[in-house]
Amino acid sequence: MKIVGELKLPIAITPENPHFRKLLPIEPSRTCDCKPTHINCLTAKEWLKCQLGVWQFNYEKRDIRDRKLHPATFPISVSKKIIGLFTHEGQLVLDPFVGSGTTLVAAQDLNRNAVGFDLQENYIKLCEKRLGANNLFNHARQIAVQDDALNISDYLESESVSLIWTSPPYANLLNRKRKNKSRRGNERKNEQFGQVEQYSQNPRDLGTMEIEQFTVSIGDIFERLLPLLHPKAHCVINVPDMWWENQRITIHIAIVEELRKRGYELRNTIIWDRTNIVNRVGIFGWPSNYITMGTTFEYLLDFWRPPN
Repeated sequence: MKIVGELKLPIAITPENPHFRKLLPIEPSRTCDCKPTHINCLTAKEWLKCQLGVWQFNYEKRDIRDRKLHPATFPISVSKKIIGLFTHEGQLVLDPFVGSGTTLVAAQDLNRNAVGFDLQENYIKLCEKRLGANNLFNHARQIAVQDDALNISDYLESESVSLIWTSPPYANLLNRKRKNKSRRGNERKNEQFGQVEQYSQNPRDLGTMEIEQFTVSIGDIFERLLPLLHPKAHCVINVPDMWWENQRITIHIAIVEELRKRGYELRNTIIWDRTNIVNRVGIFGWPSNYITMGTTFEYLLDFWRPPN
């Protein structure tokens, strides 16, 4: 349990918990000695490395790579770089689609407060387990909440969030049987072949929606989140595009256009080069249909709340 004054605040909040849909007693503030004008705690040398528009990351032992636990995980190092770039120690990070809890683990490593939300109880339990396994002691709090992202404003004060960082469910990208076309021939029919590695079949789950419904729904969520960000606070969203029925579905363009309508301003587009962590790739489309391999890159879309 985390202690806030006389109030015990659990790592995980479920609908049965007394903190459910109540304002969380978190008072984020900088605990570092950085100058007020700095947006992060980075040195000039560290800042320079972040200016490159193409990033690569590696997995570590704590990373979850078992798709039976979660169908779309990513390295802790991704979260640590983004949290380190856009926040100071002690500030608050929000992940509206927390999944396996990687954002919370990274925030714990970096002494940032963080709150993550997910519809699925099993993912909240996974978050709780991962946070409990980290033996770090600091004053920041990391909390996983089982609730719909549409209800996040019930938990957090206006302008209390310094960063929204998330990797949302990607329309119905995973809601189909795997064919493993990107794998080499003798590796295609592995244990994943023919499986539907979807988050859930909950109709509120963005991962069950067609792209049009997905776009509007994610816009509705982020419109409600905008007032929680302080002015000039950043919002970074990790998305791929997808290939569906012989057409390129440009999810990243849909999200950029929708969030602009909802009051966000796009500041940067970063390419996550995944070529160092993808499985051995096979050939497909040759010789008549050229298709770039979607598993080798994704987008990190950096928005902010415009200044008042």
